[in-house]
Amino acid sequence: MTDEAESWLVVGLGNPGREYAGNRHNVGFMVADLLAERVGATFSRHKRAVAAVAEARLGFGGPRLVLVKPLTYMNLSGGPVASLVRFYKVSPAQVVAVHDELDIQYGQMRVKCGGGEGGHNGLRSMTKSLGTKEYVRVRFGIGRPPGRQDPADFVLSDFAAVERKELDFLVDRAADVVESVISRGVEPTQNLYHGA
Repeated sequence: MTDEAESWLVVGLGNPGREYAGNRHNVGFMVADLLAERVGATFSRHKRAVAAVAEARLGFGGPRLVLVKPLTYMNLSGGPVASLVRFYKVSPAQVVAVHDELDIQYGQMRVKCGGGEGGHNGLRSMTKSLGTKEYVRVRFGIGRPPGRQDPADFVLSDFAAVERKELDFLVDRAADVVESVISRGVEPTQNLYHGA
């Protein structure tokens, strides 16, 4: 269980701007927004980083939750994250990145600590800026593009109508996964959600 003084940085990866809001690549922002809503926190611009930040406790007397939406583009996300890691004195092991994942079927969630970036520019930037791969990833499956569509175009397009029917439920589940990582740990969360 978590120590009361502990802080966790939960980074929703996405691109800033209204035109990107519904993109598959912005599912990390969607999860961060829902987590903020759950804990009654509001995002505001941080004084030390190009990011919107919301702070709260996870449950009564629980760990401090610092929700982060970098306001740079995806491929520059690492700079603001590294600044906030220093500002809040958080270990990279207490950083959770929530991101879209092409290599996982739509609707499935996977959790891991460390590993490669799988071509994800947000993760690549975070790894470079943090100087380590040893942070937690909550991977939100978006599946592969249909036919010959370029993966870069696919991630920057909105969820299809059929996907949107389930999207709220899936964003809700991803938020549950994040909370589980913080309250239970990575391995128990994997056991709980990887079969789902």
